[in-house]
Parts: sequence; structure tokens; C-alpha cells
Amino acid sequence: MLQLTGGEALVRALAPERIPFAFGIIGGKIAPFLKALSQQNSIRHIGARHESTSAYMATAVHAATGQIAVAFSELGPGTSNVVAGVTGAYNNRIPFLLITSNNQHAASYPSSGMFMELETQALLKPVVKWNATVHDGRRIPELVRRALREATSGRQGPVHIDVPQDILMRKHDYEDSEFDWMPKQYRQTSGPAPHNGDIDLAASLLAGAKRPVVIAGGGLGRSGGVEAARQIVTLLDCPALATQMGIGAFLPSMPQFIGHGGIVGSDAVVAALREADVVLAIGCRFSSWLWDEKGPLVRGETRLIHIDSDAGVLGDNARAEVAIHADAGFAVPLLAEALLLRHKPSVDVEWRARILQMYAAHRAKLDGLAAERSPVMHPAALAAEIGSAIPKDAFVTYDGGHTSFWSNDFTPVEAPRTRFHEPGMAQLGFGLPWAIALSLAHPGQPVFNITGDGAFGFTIQELDTARRYNTPVVNIVHNNALWGVVAAGQKNQGFDLGGDLSGTDYAAIARGFGCHGERVEKLEDVGPAIMRALSSGKPAVIDCVTRFVPHPMLPAFGKMGGNRIPA
Repeated sequence: MLQLTGGEALVRALAPERIPFAFGIIGGKIAPFLKALSQQNSIRHIGARHESTSAYMATAVHAATGQIAVAFSELGPGTSNVVAGVTGAYNNRIPFLLITSNNQHAASYPSSGMFMELETQALLKPVVKWNATVHDGRRIPELVRRALREATSGRQGPVHIDVPQDILMRKHDYEDSEFDWMPKQYRQTSGPAPHNGDIDLAASLLAGAKRPVVIAGGGLGRSGGVEAARQIVTLLDCPALATQMGIGAFLPSMPQFIGHGGIVGSDAVVAALREADVVLAIGCRFSSWLWDEKGPLVRGETRLIHIDSDAGVLGDNARAEVAIHADAGFAVPLLAEALLLRHKPSVDVEWRARILQMYAAHRAKLDGLAAERSPVMHPAALAAEIGSAIPKDAFVTYDGGHTSFWSNDFTPVEAPRTRFHEPGMAQLGFGLPWAIALSLAHPGQPVFNITGDGAFGFTIQELDTARRYNTPVVNIVHNNALWGVVAAGQKNQGFDLGGDLSGTDYAAIARGFGCHGERVEKLEDVGPAIMRALSSGKPAVIDCVTRFVPHPMLPAFGKMGGNRIPA
């Protein structure tokens, strides 16, 4: 038998998962957990400056590496602060474990008037996949295993364990074997495999398709099926696109490529999905980034082949002809092999040529905007200059609403899981904490956060975290001194309220945090400023003066957010 405090048992139970980081702000009630963290060397504590950013960082670790990370928060306001970061992970279906402290049992469950009291489990229940309160410390190993099983199975997502102060402090009896379980002994460590009949049917549909389209979602990039998916696109010689979370699965250099980011990728994306006779969607849940005003663009007579490791996604927003519950890493290579045996050229070449020409015209329009020279930088010109200056092996977060559209268009990408959006909740301010976590997870690699000025203000305090932990992330701010899209919408409606963000010097703020900071007003100065930021070895902010110009795909974005009219 072992006698461990609840805090020690928590850390011991996490050990088999090889968790790299525990993100959070230290507190009093959670101190026994922190003490146990301080007495081991495998889980590194990273202290943020706001609880929500702790959750952002834990989310980013899994998005980039597939590893589970921990976020923790103190009771009361610490936990209420963490909610914003948790919702992003929940809507994007990215797992991590949140641990919160609470008052001792004698003064809670139900609460009795203690300061900072909060019904924590109830607060977080709607925005986590699973949560529980520990009422008996002997159950800690069991509940940690269950939490991680829930986090990584089916619809993945954040999970939460709330631990009262007395449970954390007291010693409890445990069998030594309670801490010997390996992950494969209590949770699924690889995705489901497909049925051969489903693969054969999907291959037959694709082989006979006249207007096929392939969609790469985030699940493809995480699965290891990317090369096989590219092979399928090449075999079919058909239009291919990526969602916001699938960026990098299909490369812009592929002749079949028609855009990143779903409907904001190009008008060719909208036309291709409306006109396709067969769509292969891999690791994609058909969120509103693939909608118009009538709902999902894949509808009507279009036959959908849908591959996803979450069975709950299949047939949810779009009707599937073939629903394949499988990890893309298993299913897509099998599908490529089956298609190779069956395939004969059948694609309508005139249709394909028209779709690809639409994309070429869209790119020409973007390149024309990027070539514009004016006293205040055009956002396309700024985005193109950034794209040409950042290293090829960089990791990049795209923060900000409208700014991220330009980043999609002009930031080069050569691999999945290197460019990161937050499309599910569209949280402004996620970019800097994600970038810090990416730098921690990939030490020595260049990391950039391309952000709008409004978005940057949400988490600017994390420049201090970046400096303290020596993560030299480079923040490039599209500073149009405006809540751009919202202000433009107000202007269209004939009013102006609260849109102005002028007068802030973000480079000076960076220097105040001990970081490198420069303000750039001329396009030709952007590239040299990026080189100086990288060579500084410090976290950096490049504050670029630009102006708001509506992106060409903004009307399509507006339609997806409008009233859904049944098709």
C-alpha cells in the first residue's frame, strides 16, 4: 500500500501519459498539486498570466503534437477565467485535461458562503466532454484514467476534474498497482479501422464520378493519411480543398488545389461543392465554414463519402452515401489502393478546367491586390510580404477575424499541423498563447503569430510569459486601428459605435515587457524587421500600420453566418 496526498496521487496518475506540460497560475487551494509537480521532472510547469491562456496553451500542444497536456486553475475566479480557453478546445474537438481546486467538503457541495465559492462542475459541464468532482481521494487514479479515456475517444475534447482542498491535502491509501496502468490498458491509442465493404463502395463511387471533389479536414492532417489523400487527388485529377483545420494537407503547389479555409478559400470552392456529383470528405465535420445561406454546400443529389473517427459526425450536417467510421490514417491508404485498381479517367474535363480557371482568376485578383502600393499598406500586400519573409519551417498561428483570411492566402505552407486557426469558437487572442505553446513543444523552430490589433489586445499580457520562458515567438500585427469587419458592418447599416482602436503603440508595449518591438509603416521595411526580430532571440512584436480592405470572400463568409434556409 502507498500513502499519498491527493496532489501527489494526481501527478502519479498522470505519469504514464508522458504529459509534457502543466499550464496554469499558482494558487493556495491547489498548492498540494503544485508541490507534487515541483518534486518531479517529467511534467514541466508553465505559468501563464491569465487562466484562459493556460487552456489555450494546453489545446495547442495537442493540436501540434498529438500529446495530452494539462491546464489547471484555482477555485472561484480562477476557474471562471479559464472558461474562454476551454470553449475553444471544446468547439474544435481538441483534448486536454483541466484540473481545478475547490473549497473543502465541509464548506461546499452545496456551498455555504465561503469566499471564492463556485459550483465548478456545473459551470464547466456544458463546455467539456466529461467532468467529475473527486469526493473520495482513493478514486483519483480511476477518475484520471476515465477522464483521459473520454478526452481521446469518439468526439474528442477537453475534460475536467474538480478536486476539493481537503482531498488534495489529505493522505489516502492506494495499491501500488493503481499507478501501473499504461495508456493502452485503459483507453484507445489508435483510431478505428474501416470495413472493407465501405472502402470498396467508396472506391467504386469515386472511380465513376464525373465531378469529384476532395475535402481535407483537420482529422486528415492528424492521422498520417495525407500522402494517400494526395495520391487520390492525383489519380482523380479533381479539385481539392482544405478546411481551416486541414491547412497543409493539400498544398497550393498541387495543380488540383482550389483553396484553404473552406468557403473563404475561393469562389471556386463554393462552385465546386455546389456542382460536385461525388465528394470525398476526410476528417471534416461540415461546420459552417462549408455552408452558404441554405446550409452545407454538399446537398441535393451530391453523393458524399464521409470518413471520420467520430461516428457522431457522420451524417450529421450532410447526408452521407457512404459513412466510414475510421481513422483517416487507416482508411485513406486503403481507399487509394482500391481506387488505383479500379480507376479509369472519367472526370468531366471541361467542368474541371472551369473550376480550376475560377481559382486561377481568384489568385490573380489576390495577387493584384498584393501588388498595390499606397501610403498606408494594403492588407494583401502586407500578408504577401510576411509570407515571403518567414522561414519555410516556421509554425504560424492565424489570429484575428479578417486578418486570418489574408494569412490563408499568402502564408506558404508545406506540411499539415504547421498553420493554426481557431475556427470552432473563433476566439480572438488565441494566437499568442498558442504560439508560446508551439515554441515550447518545438524548441528551436521559428514560430509566428500573425494577428489583428483587436485580437492581439485580448492576450497581450502573455508577452511576459513568452519572455520568462524564453520562447522567441514573433508577433506580426496587422494594425488598422479598428475592429475591422464589425466596423465595416456598422458603416453599411449607417452608424459607428465603438469601432476605433487608434492610438496604441504595440511595439512600445512589447519593449515594456522586455521583448523586441518595432513599428513598421512601409512595405519595404517589413522583411528586414522580421529578420531583426528573429535575430534578436527575444519574443518580438512587429506593429505594422495597415488599413481595412474587405477580403474578396467576405460576402461568402457573411452568407455562412446568416439565417439558415432549408435547401
